[in-house]
Amino acid sequence: MKRRSFLKVGSLAGASAFAIPKLARSSTGFHPPSSPVVLSTWDFKLPVNQTALETLKNGGRALDAVENAIRIVEEDPKITSVGRGGYPDRDGHLTLDACIMDEQGNAGSVVFLEHIMHPVSVARRVMEKTPHVVLAGDGALEFALSEGFKKEDLLTDEARKAYQNWLHDSKYTPPLNEKNHDTVGLIVLDGKGNIAGGCSTSGAAWKMHGRVGDSPLIGAGLYVDSDVGGAASTGLGETVIKIDGTFLVVELMRNGASPQEACRTAVERLIRKSPQYKDIDNFLAGFVAVNREGEVGAFSYKKGLQYSLLRDGVNAVYDSDFMVK
Repeated sequence: MKRRSFLKVGSLAGASAFAIPKLARSSTGFHPPSSPVVLSTWDFKLPVNQTALETLKNGGRALDAVENAIRIVEEDPKITSVGRGGYPDRDGHLTLDACIMDEQGNAGSVVFLEHIMHPVSVARRVMEKTPHVVLAGDGALEFALSEGFKKEDLLTDEARKAYQNWLHDSKYTPPLNEKNHDTVGLIVLDGKGNIAGGCSTSGAAWKMHGRVGDSPLIGAGLYVDSDVGGAASTGLGETVIKIDGTFLVVELMRNGASPQEACRTAVERLIRKSPQYKDIDNFLAGFVAVNREGEVGAFSYKKGLQYSLLRDGVNAVYDSDFMVK
């Protein structure tokens, strides 16, 4: 039995729980799209998606494509919500979270990790070289160093300056919008029907020391199943965690929903479970998803969520649909 594999549930214990009357799609005669599909949250520069595609063209797995693409975001000092350059917590610590899932449903994750440039790569090592799914804090750092990762000071001058400015008021407003999001989530569907995905983040700026959001949690920030599809979330992680958002999206697709329908239903569920955020101007949470046929969906609570999509030779950024018009 594979150690880090997640059970692939063929059907839910009652389709009425998801209000989806359709039957699950049959696998009979299934043909994946002939060319790869790369879907990522936000506009983290289109070369991110292109890197994933080039990895596949050079013979890499979908998992390799995910890791290589996310590493570009992690090492960019101009991006203040992922990896190097990320804004610290309220105590001045830059803590990083990431997860990854492969084509067989194996998963690895690191949370509350400091001093390592590429947490997504550490998450992959957790998946491939340990009997665990999640390593945290000092334990994750010790493991990363034992695997040859370099210990670095990742706080940029810009992040330090922003932190010093924040200390004047020391206010923490958790809701996130398109100008202060906290996740890169990326899903790759190769030309053979294999799906892999990953997430990486430095978390919400000025968070409480020790806070972990949805991004590194399998089933919250990310979930993929090559039999069905994959989904990633972005926005205020606490709301996503409460509904196991990406697992919900994938299970909705398993039961017949299109990616767009599944993302919308998940957002509706999220708001029902976290109604306190409905009237907050800068609150944003949403999902992106792709099914194994290559269909894509994206939906958020309010306007602002963007996603990058590479499909059929076209690599472009799009605005997602949203609930509150």
